[in-house]
Amino acid sequence: MTNASTIAIGNELKVNRLGFGAMRLCGPGVWGYPADRDNALRVLRRAVELGVNFIDTADAYGPHVNEEQIAAALHPYPHGVVIATKGGSTRRGPGEWGRDGRPEHLLEACEGSLRRLRLDRIDLYQLHAVDPGIPLEEQVGALRDLRDAGKIRYVGLSNVDLEQLRRAQEIVEIASVQNHYNVGNRASEAVLEHCAARGMAFIPYFPLDAGDLHTVDALRPVARAHGATIWQIGLAWLLGHSPAMLPIPGTSSPAHLEENVGAAGIVLSDDERARLDELGATAAR
Repeated sequence: MTNASTIAIGNELKVNRLGFGAMRLCGPGVWGYPADRDNALRVLRRAVELGVNFIDTADAYGPHVNEEQIAAALHPYPHGVVIATKGGSTRRGPGEWGRDGRPEHLLEACEGSLRRLRLDRIDLYQLHAVDPGIPLEEQVGALRDLRDAGKIRYVGLSNVDLEQLRRAQEIVEIASVQNHYNVGNRASEAVLEHCAARGMAFIPYFPLDAGDLHTVDALRPVARAHGATIWQIGLAWLLGHSPAMLPIPGTSSPAHLEENVGAAGIVLSDDERARLDELGATAAR
């Protein structure tokens, strides 16, 4: 993990710059428990053994299952391990997602996460997605109130554009943004640049989403040159693209987990990086 370096979350936390997204440890459609419950716990423990100290989840994963898995596997949490979770999404069934940004729902969701994670305070609590039916100021204000009450240490956002991020920053300090972003999908480039300029962590989800065939074809020769997989090259590109980046690749496979962590040791050449940079340039425009 040393090649990935570290990143600050707020003024008090520092984590290795390659985290773990725990969502894939749930059942199909991110619903219920997986068929092999013990394997999920082994993967979480192995991630920490490999030096991963940032675990990302949400109350909607399962729902509730993922937070319970994390506590079962890791509590009491090793020193330095940061658990980040999210609230504001609702579930009605496998693959079905809704939003509820009412302040009363967010307060209740946070209390539930505290219980399931067996924490007195959540280090990073993120608004999972902006509810278009509720004023943004009310949603972010609820998270500010949770911070002021000592329930959470830092506030994060997920699935936001630059205008929403700027509005939120007028209400409370924002420590991180979690958006869909990878080598072939850079629609959030402006958000990433904003985060980097202000010392905020940018957490790309689906960081191994290679995108269309054109993206896959571009990654293949670079992967061959390094004796790596295209997924490892996608992660290596993210880590080198911006010091604000905190990728959270997820998997339910111990072997794939070790492969992902190994991406931290891959250093792309200037030419390789230039070719991959050009690949997603149109997505950022």
